[in-house]
Amino acid sequence: MASNDGGAFRRMLRKLTSDVEVLDAVDLSEDAEKSGAHRASECARGQEVTMLGRLRSVEFCPQDAEASLQAELFDGTEGVTLIWLGRRRIAGIEPGRTMRVRGRIAVRDGHKVLYNPYYEICQAQTP
Repeated sequence: MASNDGGAFRRMLRKLTSDVEVLDAVDLSEDAEKSGAHRASECARGQEVTMLGRLRSVEFCPQDAEASLQAELFDGTEGVTLIWLGRRRIAGIEPGRTMRVRGRIAVRDGHKVLYNPYYEICQAQTP
């Protein structure tokens, strides 16, 4: 019983002394693992993946450029760029949203990319 209390105390102490961004990354990574999603850091080019993460940024295409929408999905291990070709906006795609995406990993300029991924917007989890 003492070993469980010591472990709980260490976890609580780590949460109190760690950086918020590090804790958020750990939580995202654990949520992704529990859901059976692939970790971005472990994915390779050509692999078909399902990922769970939070949108860090969304870039809307200007009207005079070719239509595309880009977003960065972070799963706690690494960011992956999501690109929807032929779309300027998608309702619900905004920074801070948690999403599950599915597609085939590509690499563009050294960064992992999913083109036209299937996506689900997940409900925000309450602590």
